[in-house]
Order: sequence, then structure tokens, then C-alpha cells
Amino acid sequence: MSIFADIFWDLMDYKSKINAEKLPKHIAIIMDGNGRWAKQQGEQRIFGHHNGVSSVRDTTEAAAELGVKYLTLYAFSTENWNRPKDEVEALMELLVMTISKETETLLKNGIRLETIGDIDSLPASCKYQLQEAKEATKAGDRMTLVLALSYSSKWEIVKAVKEIAQEAKDGKLKPEDITEELFAGKLCTSGMPDPELMIRTSGEHRISNFLLWQLSYAEFYFTEKLWPDFRKEDLYEAIYNYQNRERRFGKTSEQIQ
Repeated sequence: MSIFADIFWDLMDYKSKINAEKLPKHIAIIMDGNGRWAKQQGEQRIFGHHNGVSSVRDTTEAAAELGVKYLTLYAFSTENWNRPKDEVEALMELLVMTISKETETLLKNGIRLETIGDIDSLPASCKYQLQEAKEATKAGDRMTLVLALSYSSKWEIVKAVKEIAQEAKDGKLKPEDITEELFAGKLCTSGMPDPELMIRTSGEHRISNFLLWQLSYAEFYFTEKLWPDFRKEDLYEAIYNYQNRERRFGKTSEQIQ
């Protein structure tokens, strides 16, 4: 490749470099940095959450356009209930408003809305709006947008263990019946492929109790960008980075090749 070709390649946008045949079917994102972004602007934390909605819209649209089949967004963890009361209440109000406003957009783009987490712990208004949106978009077959709400992986795993223990107690299961496949079927993500790419914004390098079982072989991508600044090109860059990694799944490079 000539020096001019090298320069041209570097100038190409990341979207044009993506191999459509090697797209991750499922991308999971920890949307971090809203509060810090707001603080940088001299505003209250909720200001960052409001501006983060634009990033959700942009990223969802970009993923659907590319052909990604599942996009899971970590919107609210079980630990987030411990935040100041006024922030939690404002977040719940924002959730209701956003879902109501964006349902029509999801419909137009063939995007189905799903949720994972302890949905029963959400305020009645949130549960109602979520159920309305899920029912309205259930025919969407272009992409599934999954919102992780009042979710934590430890909660999910304990819930699955309780279900299995109850079935064993009732004589419906024997110890030898318990397999990885059976256990995965008890998780909130049953029926979905495991994420192949996990993105976290804001420069933090941890997964914060998110999809611990499902992320066992995912590729991790960390960016310094705060969530309200995350846009389509950032998603394209993460996918391009993912496509240039060697995924061995316990094998050697020679075996993969």
C-alpha cells in the first residue's frame, strides 16, 4: 500500500471501515458520565441525564442502521436507588417522558423495546409507560432495544438460583439436569444472544454489576468520552476496534486461523 493510500485510509470515517459481515449481533453499553458532564457545565446532575437522551437516540439509530440486532443499555442499576431522592425521582420522570416521546420513533424504525431488571420496583407510571411502549413496538423486527432498569447481575443470578432451587424442591429438576443452558434460560436475557461487545463511557474500567454471566466472552471497549458526548462516530469506532481483535474463546491463535 502506498503512502497516499495509507493517508486516505486514515482519513476514512470509521463507518466506512466496518465489515458488515462481522457485526456484533448484540452490543451492551454502560452509559456513564452524565453527572460529571453536567458538573463540567456548572449544572445539576439531572442536566446531564437529560442531555444523555440525545446520545441514546443517536446510538440506537446508528446501531439499527448498521444491522446490529440487539442493543442493551444500562439505564438504572439496583444500586442507583441509593442516590439522592430528588435525583432518583427526576430520573424516573425523565424515563417516563422519554419513552412516551420516543415510542413513535421506535415504531417507524422497526425497533422493538424490551426491558430487563426488577421492573416491579419501578414507580407505577414508569411500569405503565414501559408496558405501553413494549406492546406498541412488539412487532419490530429490525432491532431490539433492551433497557436494563433497576437491574444488577447479582440480583439476576440470585433470582435464577431461587427459581432452580424451587423447581428442584418441587421434584421437577435433578442436580444432573442443571446445565449452563438451563441456567441461562432463567436469566432476564433468556432468548437473546450474549453481547459480543461491551462499551463503557467516561474512562471507568469496570463493569459495575452488569451482565456478569452474559459478558463472559465479550470484548470490552472503554472510552474517555462522557455519555452525553457519545455519538454515532464513537459507536462506529468501537465496532471497528472490536472487528480488529482476535477472538479465541480459549483456543490458540493457530487453531483460530
